[in-house]
Amino acid sequence: MKRLIASAFCLAFTAAYAHGPDDSGNHAAVSLVSKSPVVSGISVANMDKSVRAQDDLFNHVNGKWLDSFEIPADKSNYGSFTKLADEARENVRAIIEAAAQSKAEPGTDAQKVGDLYQSFMDEERLTELGNSPLTPELKKINDIQNLSDLSDYIAYAQMMSDAPFYVYVYVDDKQPDTYITQMGQSGLGLPSRESYLKDDDISKGIRTQYVEHVAKMFALAGVKNGKDLAADVMALETAMATAHWPKEKLRDPVANYNKKSMKELADLMPNVDWSRWAETAGLEKAEAVLVGQPDVFASINDMLSDVSLDTWKAYFKWHLITNAAPYLAQELDKENFNFYGGVLSGTKEQEPRWKRGVSTVNRSLGEVVGKIYVTKYFKPEAKQRMQTLVEGLRSAYAQGINELDWMGEETKVQALDKLAKFIPKIGYPDVWRDYSALQIKSNDLFGNMRRASMVAVARNRDKLGKPIDRTEWGMTPQTVNAYYNPLLNEIVFPAAILQPPFFNLDADDAVNYGAIGAVIGHEMGHGFDDQGSQYDGNGKLNDWWTDSDKEEFEKRTGKLVSQYDNFVVLDDVHINGEFTQGENIGDLSGLTIAYKAYQLSKNGKKAPVIDGLTGDQRVFAGWAQVWARKYRDEELRKRIDTDPHSPSEFRANGTVMNMPEFHEAFGVKEGDKMYLAPKERVKIW
Repeated sequence: MKRLIASAFCLAFTAAYAHGPDDSGNHAAVSLVSKSPVVSGISVANMDKSVRAQDDLFNHVNGKWLDSFEIPADKSNYGSFTKLADEARENVRAIIEAAAQSKAEPGTDAQKVGDLYQSFMDEERLTELGNSPLTPELKKINDIQNLSDLSDYIAYAQMMSDAPFYVYVYVDDKQPDTYITQMGQSGLGLPSRESYLKDDDISKGIRTQYVEHVAKMFALAGVKNGKDLAADVMALETAMATAHWPKEKLRDPVANYNKKSMKELADLMPNVDWSRWAETAGLEKAEAVLVGQPDVFASINDMLSDVSLDTWKAYFKWHLITNAAPYLAQELDKENFNFYGGVLSGTKEQEPRWKRGVSTVNRSLGEVVGKIYVTKYFKPEAKQRMQTLVEGLRSAYAQGINELDWMGEETKVQALDKLAKFIPKIGYPDVWRDYSALQIKSNDLFGNMRRASMVAVARNRDKLGKPIDRTEWGMTPQTVNAYYNPLLNEIVFPAAILQPPFFNLDADDAVNYGAIGAVIGHEMGHGFDDQGSQYDGNGKLNDWWTDSDKEEFEKRTGKLVSQYDNFVVLDDVHINGEFTQGENIGDLSGLTIAYKAYQLSKNGKKAPVIDGLTGDQRVFAGWAQVWARKYRDEELRKRIDTDPHSPSEFRANGTVMNMPEFHEAFGVKEGDKMYLAPKERVKIW
């Protein structure tokens, strides 16, 4: 589903299976509902039957909703995920407001949740404070006198706002039983490298508005000569963007794996005082680092000496201000939204303050809230059914691998080993995060966010030298999403996604296989996409393919890349098939395996016709239904450069066009718009 940190992918086991094997030795898929279903789980009212499924499945299933629904003024896009996320946020709001009214003892989780929310909602206090919270932070920047001071501040900025490269302690790709310090390119104020380099009129216009926005933010923050400083920031960020690797190259985990000793890092970037940097960063124990893009770091090193200290100070002031804006007085917050929400995404209005407050608490104290959320809103039977479904999908995937005609036995053994080692995490963590080190005050929003950042960074840096924490989650239970982490070989499904239209305990099996079944298959598919396939069952970056099988795999994925390259999103905008290939592989693999698991679940019985749809048709309708989504044009343009997922319409239609089962289910034939000739269809897993 979405990408998580540098090497986990979202919308991954040696453990006991949920049920016994069948006569073949495979683990049979079973029914997901405990009673005879009377509903299909398809929102018939949303369907536009004037559009044939054979011509456009996405609009056939969602057309009436797409025609009648208006994107809310405070949204850049809206769909099934958004609806569930809004509902989850309403539920979380009730939890947070109860904590705020509880008068909890100082230092308790309830006090922290309630007071953080209160500090965000107290606009009168924020107006009273004005820009004063920025004063000591701006002084830190003004006090920079030389490259050694700048090195010290870079480490600080990496914890508080942004810097030319990021730092994160995580699993070593080639030693997955060890944590290591990882570094990569970062530090741009516009959404992507392409934002600075594209030559079309829209991109040029956005760059002009960006410089104007930076100047306005400097003025509102009380920084003098904002217009000149904004131009300096733009020039520096453009130089950084020019040096950055393109997003397609960032998908190559081998190219991005460059282990260096601290001495080698110092040789690469001699303009950084690494001793001062490490002391401020809390990474004195680091003996080696993974440098994602060495030539980018070499370019940054040159910029540190070639670009004036005054320009670097302007750059860091800008990133301090824009990152702090949501937690300051209304003028800065509003101007920041006008550019990032309005200009870049087309959003008409800022979200109500309570929504932003809930999101703030979720980001800083997410598992405190999540612990209560799952007790109130997550049914234990949903977790049990998911465990059963995961094992059904695992069995279907194994069968699919064994049946592949393009893969040799040697590679199949390795693929099956990896599949068997997938670790599913469902609903919520077994071990909840400890927030005891975080101090929260009801009248200090800026300070609260600074302390929350510092505690989170300290928690991360403290991992160095310790055993891998396999209980940790990358998402909170109240998140409507899912992810795969190749370094831990785990597939993770938070509680909030386990509800309709993704998972419907009262609906027919078919729609659940087409929806949550395909989501599970999607995350499993990430283990075998263009990136995940380079990691073995133990999470190690390791080439387990024979040369001939790898060549055939890349031939098939290349064909999928070409298909998506040809999809037109807007008049002058195409999908980037190479950038989105991991998610497109996940979609195709996921739905293919979910369909297979559904067939196994019927145990030879014929599915009933419900709402005029056969069982097979409901699988595909359930798939299309979860991708119901509308976008503003500005948001679509931005996503093409920044989001590795294809827009929802093409996730729905592009996937099924490659499946012969879809053609058979709806009688798709040559001349129909959804028809794809057999020789043009892609089958990977």
